[in-house]
Amino acid sequence: MVDILPLSSYPSYINLLPSIQTCNITNLPENYFLKYYLYHALTWPQLSFVAVVRPKNGYKKTGYGLNGTGPGDDYPKVVGYVLAKMEEEPTDGMAHGHITSLSVMRTHRRLGIAERLMRMSQRAMAEAHRAHYVSLHVRVSNQAALHLYRDTLGFEVEKVESKYYADGEDAYAMRMDLTPMWIDWTEDEEKEKKKERSGGEGDEEHADEGEEVGELGKKDGEKMIRVKVGRGLGVGDLVERNESVKAES
Repeated sequence: MVDILPLSSYPSYINLLPSIQTCNITNLPENYFLKYYLYHALTWPQLSFVAVVRPKNGYKKTGYGLNGTGPGDDYPKVVGYVLAKMEEEPTDGMAHGHITSLSVMRTHRRLGIAERLMRMSQRAMAEAHRAHYVSLHVRVSNQAALHLYRDTLGFEVEKVESKYYADGEDAYAMRMDLTPMWIDWTEDEEKEKKKERSGGEGDEEHADEGEEVGELGKKDGEKMIRVKVGRGLGVGDLVERNESVKAES
């Protein structure tokens, strides 16, 4: 069984980078220095994902998932990855992501791993960075990758870049719209605006009843109560008022 996990889900994901690099060198002619993987991992940790073989005895209960289950401190076998980033200075002025590298070991192909890696990275771009689109380059001779990007995922060929690769082969420059994946905050924003216009009256049912806050530290004849201040700013907006001061005045 293979799981797709964010690279950042491991306590020290730097330890996974050599395995990711090995997966790249084994399958692709475009290779990178280890520091290039580290740069992606540190700058956009939520955008890169790894495909790992699930441990036979399951994950330890020291991780991040339900009931505390997750990768823990074990580093399993990496059988695929997607390395992604956000364009730091987009020439078109629109925030967009870019797929730097995608690879799946030959022993684990035709299982839908590459598609899952891509879809999770794309959604992370849209939700975490509100990316307008995602771009990538693919060799014109790589029909398997072209089928994945164009026919399965819905990428469109934007142009052909002549002699893009080091060996002189041309590349398809492709892109896919990510705006349909954006999270719609309109309803929440409208509720917040309505709450502000009403002065926070909707929270009155949860207002503190003004019980005494305790006897410790009080002087004789003093009564400390809680009163709400501001425009219904929520929990924690309570202050103590010394009733004896009012009585003395």
